[in-house]
Amino acid sequence: MKRLILTLSCFASALLSAQGLNSKKETVTHSSNNIQKHNLHQSIQLETDRIFDKLVNIRRDFHENPELAGKEKQTQEKIKQYLLDLGLEVKTDIYGYGVVGILKGDQKGKKIAWRSDMDALPNDYPDPETFKSKIKGIQHGCGHDIHMAVGLGIAEVLSKNKKSLRGTVYFIFQPEEETFKGAKEMLDKGLISVINPDEIYGLHVAAIPAGQIMVKSNEMFAYQKKIRVQLKNGLSEEEIEGLTKKISNFLSRIQPGTKPWEIQTIVDPKIGLTNPDTVFKDYLFTDGKFNTYSKNNESFLEIYLYETNSSNLDKIIPGVQNIIADSGYKEKLLSVSFIQDNPTVINDEKLTRSATEILQNLYGKNVIAPDYGQVPFFNDDFSYFQQKIPGVYFFLGGSNFEKGVIAMNHSPNFQVDEESIRIGVRSFSSLIMERLNRN
Repeated sequence: MKRLILTLSCFASALLSAQGLNSKKETVTHSSNNIQKHNLHQSIQLETDRIFDKLVNIRRDFHENPELAGKEKQTQEKIKQYLLDLGLEVKTDIYGYGVVGILKGDQKGKKIAWRSDMDALPNDYPDPETFKSKIKGIQHGCGHDIHMAVGLGIAEVLSKNKKSLRGTVYFIFQPEEETFKGAKEMLDKGLISVINPDEIYGLHVAAIPAGQIMVKSNEMFAYQKKIRVQLKNGLSEEEIEGLTKKISNFLSRIQPGTKPWEIQTIVDPKIGLTNPDTVFKDYLFTDGKFNTYSKNNESFLEIYLYETNSSNLDKIIPGVQNIIADSGYKEKLLSVSFIQDNPTVINDEKLTRSATEILQNLYGKNVIAPDYGQVPFFNDDFSYFQQKIPGVYFFLGGSNFEKGVIAMNHSPNFQVDEESIRIGVRSFSSLIMERLNRN
């Protein structure tokens, strides 16, 4: 018995000693992993800084030479050559002038896609930049030139860290976003059968300060619909005016004293997106006055509306029909329909939480700006990718208020602080690397 006790005692002592050694080994391994992780993201930052000036020049070249949706021929060629020079496999035969760059890591793993849109806008707004558009009537007035520079930068940074890459990254440079066509066409033409990623990410420059990234789960934008009322001719101008006023009143739900259509206030700390009491939540409103016209002995009433609550969408058409009937025009009504009914960006909850955690752990809590609302007027066909692939869409801060740089998209004097390129490349290279390493 004494010998048994002694033996058990020795065994227990040896076991504890072994556990201690294992614990030390785990501590050393954990510490080593942390050092490797730190070194990896330090390498990402250093590489980003190294290529920053080159990316600024590329962005400015895109800005000076914009191309409209469906005509991104020279833009495609520049992107294709850049990716080929990095050693990526490149495909340009999916749809239109789209480009897909494929970066395979040295280690096996999952597949992640990054999307950048390519097309410019048909406008001739005042442009304060010295590197103005050389093409009259066409501008990169929405920031897609920044998006492409960020996408190319991520591709270069990750290609330089290929040995640490566990999996494959697809860089989708998508044409025809402004017409809300390119993403759907790429998918319809078989993009998923070519790349089939597990996750997808993308961004849009926004008027928040450069250095900040804004993201939230679920809807980033309000649901944008264009509604049409089709009537038999016979109503006077006064009757049509009265009817459209009733319909507009029905299509209005806002917090008392708020004006969510004043898009410039999205950055106001008191009522903007970053405030829990933001005016940009729980609203429904229309975009100005109805467009009314007659054709083939029929009258048409059309208007855009913006709704934040998806559960209310099915109530809109029956509600408008009831208003027309209650107004005494039931016999005149031919139809009420949505003639533009695009899907909206809806971020995957699990991936959004993970992305937020990764970026804050690596680059500080303040890198992520809170988002408590939904942006009206804008939308993005990135939503079509999200219908097929779990994904997250970010707002990348582009404003520098001290310098008078305001990144308010589709507006005169639209300008972007190019430091946003550095923030985007650094942050999202790290995000993709971390997501790949979390197999």
